Amino acid sequence: MNRIAGRRYLSLALLLWSGWLLAGAAVAGTAPETVCIQCHGGQTGRLQKPVEQWRASIHSRNGISCHNCHGGDPTDFGMAMSPERGFVGAPEKTAIPDFCGRCHVGVKADYQQSAHGRALGSGGPQCVTCHGNHAVTEASLDLINSEACSRCHEYGRAKVLREALGKTDGMISGLEDDFRKLRRVGIDVKELSDRTFALRNQFHRLFHSVDVEQVRSRSAGFQGDLEKVGAEVDSIRATLQQRKATGGIVVGLLVVMGILAMLIRKIYADEESAGPSSRNG
Repeated sequence: MNRIAGRRYLSLALLLWSGWLLAGAAVAGTAPETVCIQCHGGQTGRLQKPVEQWRASIHSRNGISCHNCHGGDPTDFGMAMSPERGFVGAPEKTAIPDFCGRCHVGVKADYQQSAHGRALGSGGPQCVTCHGNHAVTEASLDLINSEACSRCHEYGRAKVLREALGKTDGMISGLEDDFRKLRRVGIDVKELSDRTFALRNQFHRLFHSVDVEQVRSRSAGFQGDLEKVGAEVDSIRATLQQRKATGGIVVGLLVVMGILAMLIRKIYADEESAGPSSRNG
């Protein structure tokens, strides 16, 4: 009976421990290890390389793992690559926009309408060309650079596009930095952060249009919305400064009151030590 109870307690402990590990991975914002990672992580060469690339990717940091893109069963070694469990493998180059577009729906639509998308069937670039496949990097202006763009064409027009995007992207980066600073002092900026994140996603869709005039015509609207967020951030900072100044005044008054109290006590103590003759003299 004791052995049975012991096994039950051990099983329960292992279950709780496994749940704690998975929960910890979710809280940390990274994807939990799946059988895909366990298997390919133990390989060498080209079979192991995707694991290294994925671990450093924006997908991994956001909890997106192999099965989220490739399908299959991430909990069963035998069924991990089974079509019965939805495994679809790697897509052909021309099918990559549809493959990635299952999640990035709006980006897919903008891409398809762009010069890049219209050239897909004749060797034009698709998602992996710029973003990579497993080592997917966070979307930013850094992806528009002479080395990457000149693989397919002259960099001049892409440079103009990057310059047109620069001011708005800089405003977004500045706000995100402000949010980090406010969080460090205990200010809840979730609503402002969510609004900025939504604006960021909408704005970054313009990247895929590769249309300079469209970027220029729509940037003013994004900048206006971001300025409203910035005004609210400035208001929060002003309130914090006011509280800080008020707190400094209060502390100063308390210090002065403490010094006065000490002086009064000292005067009374001196008088007490001098005795009645000193007071009557």
